[in-house]
Amino acid sequence: MPWWSWVIIWVILAGALLGMLAWFGVRLFRKLMTIADALSDLGNQLAELDVAVDQLAPDPFRPAVFADRDELALDVERNRDRRARRRQERRDLAINRGKLLRHAPIEQRTQPHA
Repeated sequence: MPWWSWVIIWVILAGALLGMLAWFGVRLFRKLMTIADALSDLGNQLAELDVAVDQLAPDPFRPAVFADRDELALDVERNRDRRARRRQERRDLAINRGKLLRHAPIEQRTQPHA
């Protein structure tokens, strides 16, 4: 093989390497621009959250020791009534579900189970 064929091969290989590096650089630049856009959007969202942080913050903790006794008794009674009402609703649902299982109307039965 003549010496100039080696020069041509190495020029082609170096050109391919440079082309590949340029292609990878363009892809990396596009990805970095996409990341920059996403980060700017995230920054805008965080700025909006910072403005509304007072509205989103929970009420400050108030120990029950400093609360009025009548208010505490009323809260306890409300919670007791709410729990009793939920227990009764669950019991009624369970009873109705059991009645449906035991006494299903004929029109609700499907063909294989009729």
